[in-house]
Amino acid sequence: MPDQIPVTVVTGFLGSGKTTLLNRLLKDPALKDTAVIVNEFGEVGIDHLLVEQSADGVIELSDGCLCCTVRSDLVLTLADLVDRVQSGRIASLRRIVIETTGLADPAPVLQAVIGHPALQWMLRLDGVVTTVDAVNGMRTLDNHMEAVKQAAVAERIVLTKTDLAGPDAV
Repeated sequence: MPDQIPVTVVTGFLGSGKTTLLNRLLKDPALKDTAVIVNEFGEVGIDHLLVEQSADGVIELSDGCLCCTVRSDLVLTLADLVDRVQSGRIASLRRIVIETTGLADPAPVLQAVIGHPALQWMLRLDGVVTTVDAVNGMRTLDNHMEAVKQAAVAERIVLTKTDLAGPDAV
């Protein structure tokens, strides 16, 4: 069996700093040859404009979140990336990062990565990173079930905006 491509899912509620974190990570030379799939929710996508590095590798799925209306598009996008690697159209792909919309329930996204029969041999879930805003995080978790689900599946939680939060919030 060929080496599986690691897939990392970056999730977090709206405004929690997912794209900022991704921009910082993508500046690391270790993340060269990374494909980034950015999910947008709404009529005008902006996160893909905020992803500074890897512009050619950004694939945006619009018109809904990965967990619902465009889930099949996620599977097709992942299958296309695998096909490009196998056929040599992509010289090197060492990692895939999926940034979900802030409204996504990450469970169906994870299922698409690990449960699809055609993809499970080529991809492996490497981890789920959830961003939580130190200023508004507790209020967000109290008021939005999506944020709770995002935190519950996280392998790693990154506390963002700590420079703006009071000492009791951190």
